[in-house]
Amino acid sequence: MEHDVKVSKAVLKRLPGYLAYLKSMPDSAPANISATALANALNMGEVQVRKDLAIVSDGGRPKVGYQREALIDDIEQFLGYDNTTDAVLIGAGKLGLALMAYSGFDAYGLNIQAAFDINPTMEKTEDGQPIYHISRLAHYCKLHKVLMGIITVPAGAAQEVADQLIAGGVKAIWNFAPTHLDVPPNILVQNENMATSLAVLSVHLRAAMKEEKK
Repeated sequence: MEHDVKVSKAVLKRLPGYLAYLKSMPDSAPANISATALANALNMGEVQVRKDLAIVSDGGRPKVGYQREALIDDIEQFLGYDNTTDAVLIGAGKLGLALMAYSGFDAYGLNIQAAFDINPTMEKTEDGQPIYHISRLAHYCKLHKVLMGIITVPAGAAQEVADQLIAGGVKAIWNFAPTHLDVPPNILVQNENMATSLAVLSVHLRAAMKEEKK
């Protein structure tokens, strides 16, 4: 199926959830799965699931549903998991090194080639990825045609790092720094704001505790 349609960020955030559930199903599960069954399993609206799956796959059949393995392949291809994306990481501190060491990224087609830091304390990670001085960032990205940068530096340094990534030809930035980045319209930024996530969890917990006390 050709995937030249533009989709919203909301859809892109839902698709990995479908994929994770489909992959978690046991081998003994039925070979086919319907949008209705998937929606019920994930406590989602059937209409929304049906629309999302129609974007990524044309394999759905009335009263039959989708062939599960084929649907997994369609979602992975749509998300680009079947193509390796080379990336660089900036900020070789505890968070940065933890991300570098996470082997699970391989399943999503992400290959972190190298790390950069303003004050590298080592030449390589434990897994052998090189760690360079930040001054080499833009040149490295141009030389190796890197399209994604992962920012794990303090908030005050994030914008300067983003500017260097963009100068090096990077088109997408995964930002773990707790700050807004000013980038051109053609640059995609995905922010991972831990403070926001923690706030959402805290509010949920307080509400849950109040319900228990009633």
